[in-house]
Amino acid sequence: MRENGKRKKRASLSGATSLSGGTKILTYISLAWALLVALMPLVWLLLSSFKEDPLARPGFQLPESICLDGYISTFRDLHVMRYFGNSMVIAFVSVVLSILMISMSAYVVARLDFKGKGIISILLYSTMFIPPTALTYPVYNLVNRLHIYDTRSALILIYSCSGIAISFFVIKNYYTNIPKEMEEAARIDGCGYVQTWWRVIFPIARPGIMTAAVLAFLNNWNEYYWASLVMITREKMTVPALLSTFTTAFRTNYNGLFSAMVVIILPPIILYCVFSKFFVEALSGGAVKG
Repeated sequence: MRENGKRKKRASLSGATSLSGGTKILTYISLAWALLVALMPLVWLLLSSFKEDPLARPGFQLPESICLDGYISTFRDLHVMRYFGNSMVIAFVSVVLSILMISMSAYVVARLDFKGKGIISILLYSTMFIPPTALTYPVYNLVNRLHIYDTRSALILIYSCSGIAISFFVIKNYYTNIPKEMEEAARIDGCGYVQTWWRVIFPIARPGIMTAAVLAFLNNWNEYYWASLVMITREKMTVPALLSTFTTAFRTNYNGLFSAMVVIILPPIILYCVFSKFFVEALSGGAVKG
């Protein structure tokens, strides 16, 4: 009887997980369409970067001859690696500061009970609906009062405080799936709140924290508004702010612009390929093994 019951359960599970033929076809069509929509701008950009005059042969037309002048000028004349270094330092430092701050604050909200806990969560989530342009004057005024205008510290300060709600949401959801018995065991062993977070919570929630860190890094790497507003010295600019140098009042160097854009988007793509496993683990819901 028990074996029959197990067989019935397995059959029901296999039937639940299997999809019908029509559903599979619809799923594959949807995935193919999403892939096409995602790749079309990248293919268009890559083809345009190899054209001597992208406006003469617009769209997905193949170039008459491969032109590498844009890539050569990007590395030789613009010294793009200098701007890569600026973006890397600013994005990395700001991510470390923001993730350290958010992961510890999310631990307090997710695992401890105190008055005003719901209000704090609502206030943090409400920052997702505030556009950056609405904060232009107060942030600009703060940067000037701190005397850090046109410095890397200004961007690090702005980026560290940007995107808090998304990182907080991802990390907090991971914390809530961790059994409290693990914390109680750590307390019995003599660990305080900080030691419990560092030795128990952080290793388990690492996929969620790494996902939030990668998302924050990509957002900081691609950010243009604050980088163009706060930085004016060319040697201190980040990679997105470099794109404005291809446009003047009289003409736009589209070949160099498209070539620089291809170079700029390569690091985020490589970063995602390296840390893709953390995204998969985070999307699985933060299940705790053991």
